[in-house]
Amino acid sequence: GIRDSSVTGVQTCPLEAVRIRSVSDPEFATGLADGFVKMAKTEGFTGFYAGLAPILAKQIPYTMAKFAVQGSAADAIYGSLGKSPNEVSSNVNVGISLLSGVIAGVASAIISHPADTLLSKVNKAGAGGDGPMMTRLANIAREIGFWKLCTVGLFPRCVMIGTLTAGQFGIFDTVMTALGASKFHFHNPYADK
Repeated sequence: GIRDSSVTGVQTCPLEAVRIRSVSDPEFATGLADGFVKMAKTEGFTGFYAGLAPILAKQIPYTMAKFAVQGSAADAIYGSLGKSPNEVSSNVNVGISLLSGVIAGVASAIISHPADTLLSKVNKAGAGGDGPMMTRLANIAREIGFWKLCTVGLFPRCVMIGTLTAGQFGIFDTVMTALGASKFHFHNPYADK
């Protein structure tokens, strides 16, 4: 959940910083190891975490939306069929996982896209000027503009994230079925009273 997204963001931030800098400036480093050394020498420890705020602003809503939307979409699909997961075949369950995964992936991509765009920009040399991180992020957002921050590159991101998320949920349900495990579906005991 949220804690996992925060831990993942802290762990991946240095790698993302070096990767984005290397992509935006091909002459920055000859490889990942060289990039880590150069970034440490030129920017110090804080250079590796320049994108932490955007990573967290991306990962936390992304993860929350992915699971909340997938669960709601799957429930709505089962509801439209008038069936529960136990009343349909495993192939239908996987199909519903894939479809609800696509829906969840697209929703997650849309929700996290502005922060992902900021993350891509903030790790480029000189992006947002000098000063504290929030000032730099605000400068970048102002330079790009709200509409572009939310829409540029969104369609390919929706296709990519929708496909990946569908695959994740499809694999998850396939493994669950193969292991004979089942998901817990909460039923409010007070709903019938």
